[in-house]
Amino acid sequence: MKQNFLRALGSSVFALILSFSIHAQNIVPVQGDLKIKAKVVATPQAYAFPLNQVKLLDGPFKKAMELDAAYLLEIEPNRLLHRFHKFAGLPTKGEIYGGWEKETLSGHTLGHYLSACAIHYASTGDKRFLERVNYLVDELDACQQARKTGYVGAIPKEDSVFRLVSEGKMHVLPFSLNGAWSPWYTEHKVFAGLLDAYYFADNTKALAISERFADWTEAILKNLSDDQIQKMLDCEFGGMNDALVNLYAFTNKQKYLDLSFKFEHNRITNPLSRYEDDLYDKHSNTQIPKIIGSARRQTFTNSNRDKTVSEFFWNTIADNHTYAIGGNSDSEYLGKAGKMNDRLSDNTAETCNTYNMLKLTRNLFTREPSVKLMDYYERALYNHILPSQRTSDGMMCYFTPLRKGGKKDYSDQFNSFWCCVGSGMENHVKYNESIYFQGADGSLYVNLFIPSELHWKEKGILIRQTNQFPEEAATELKLELNKPTHQTIKFRQPGWAKNGIRIFVNGKTHTPQGESKSKFISISRTWHSGDVLRFEFAVSLYTESMPDNPNRVAFLYGPIVLAAQLGKEESKGLTGVPILLTDKREVTSFTKKGQGLTFETIGVGSPSDITLMPFNIIQEGRYNVYWDYFTPAEWDKAKDSYD
Repeated sequence: MKQNFLRALGSSVFALILSFSIHAQNIVPVQGDLKIKAKVVATPQAYAFPLNQVKLLDGPFKKAMELDAAYLLEIEPNRLLHRFHKFAGLPTKGEIYGGWEKETLSGHTLGHYLSACAIHYASTGDKRFLERVNYLVDELDACQQARKTGYVGAIPKEDSVFRLVSEGKMHVLPFSLNGAWSPWYTEHKVFAGLLDAYYFADNTKALAISERFADWTEAILKNLSDDQIQKMLDCEFGGMNDALVNLYAFTNKQKYLDLSFKFEHNRITNPLSRYEDDLYDKHSNTQIPKIIGSARRQTFTNSNRDKTVSEFFWNTIADNHTYAIGGNSDSEYLGKAGKMNDRLSDNTAETCNTYNMLKLTRNLFTREPSVKLMDYYERALYNHILPSQRTSDGMMCYFTPLRKGGKKDYSDQFNSFWCCVGSGMENHVKYNESIYFQGADGSLYVNLFIPSELHWKEKGILIRQTNQFPEEAATELKLELNKPTHQTIKFRQPGWAKNGIRIFVNGKTHTPQGESKSKFISISRTWHSGDVLRFEFAVSLYTESMPDNPNRVAFLYGPIVLAAQLGKEESKGLTGVPILLTDKREVTSFTKKGQGLTFETIGVGSPSDITLMPFNIIQEGRYNVYWDYFTPAEWDKAKDSYD
């Protein structure tokens, strides 16, 4: 996230009845949730299922969730609370953690941790996580009460930082406000964690703390002019607008919705509202949370501006700034639209960016379900989020290097606490949140092919999805029903299934009616307990080019990005990374399939052929994702200067 800021400070660390629920700090429609008090204005077209109705079954996503849960239990809450206690004048109960927690971003991890524990409790009912949520909220309440202002946080020199802000005295850099490292960003994490504690763990005290904190925020900003506020917003502020909309949703207090507009960063949203991509050289993850706030607010205001801003931003990032793995940015910044060929380094694809893009994607899906949204979601989930976790110990990546011969660097258990560790704590306990959605017409959207069970309690339906996907290009849904039920199932026809899908109902071929707009396959019938619905995809190996270089490609099989392991030694240029030396471009003409999802090139790799495998299983050592094509004649001209 903030290396430039650290260098600037000389830091030693570089490192209808409609209602809503919060899903990982992401409000999306859910029917029948009485916690939401505010009126919904924009009618959703799809609704999420509560987390406790979707259970992961055995597979890589369940394993990742279990690894993450184990790590959460190793974290000591009192160590995360160290500066909260200290700066509130209370006795500390544990030594502060290292890394970014020891820098002035301290406190951000606690917010993510609160969210992750609350989410996992909501999904599993494991009371160990509820106990941690309740303890943290009690301690934060004590800190807030001791301060007597409504503030709750762990930012060093908070009193002077925000006092000066309230007086309109601001020294602003992209990641520094009056000498503090992105203070509103840090406060947003705590704020959002408290709101998640309220929703997922039913902790009403967390909501009361949130209201007092929002009132403090209002007091800080009340005397500032619009120009002063816009100046303040030039320093990263996370998703403060989004959290305030959440609070409005829970309380129906108009002042919190009004306050969300104080965090409307016009320099970013005005061009987007005019369908202009003015994102060049902008810090990617500073912008995405702002847009999530726009998308959430549109739900309660039906604002055309917020709708345009959120939709145009998503399309711009997905279409013009996203690598094959679903991530975006190089060294945290966006480049020119479609200019990505020269933006491959050790610092590509910050994990936090994709964490936030998935939240935005979910929100937009409820507005208008589309295959394009979920194709992106799937690509990013399998190829960026899942492989951002090390399967030996659950540690996490900040960046996903995409340069030739890149190598992942993982966090330390207790001495990193980068932003991507905080968001990573949430990433791997919420894989169940987007597999299924309920359509506004009562249909069921099947979006992702992740082994899971959906307990649709309101309809008396249990759907068990099992597969060996993607090793086997198929998935199967078995239905258990209380009684025969007429139900429409809308199955995503992924963009990568270009050669079609075979559908079987109870072993018999079924020809459905497609939906031309969304490309979901719609199957409507009366289902009986024991019915089995099977989908088989016609999948083959294919390539995806860089938008500004057709001769630099990534290999994919279905939604899975393939890469090659290159060993543990440093590998750059000719000596470490082969090129593809061929006149051919049809990959099936020079590859053969091996075991599982491995593929080998035949006679085209120079100086050697390559073995491709799913990128999401590569953990240690050097690897390569993007490959360069040359004809023999082109190579003769380029080889002396190629690196």
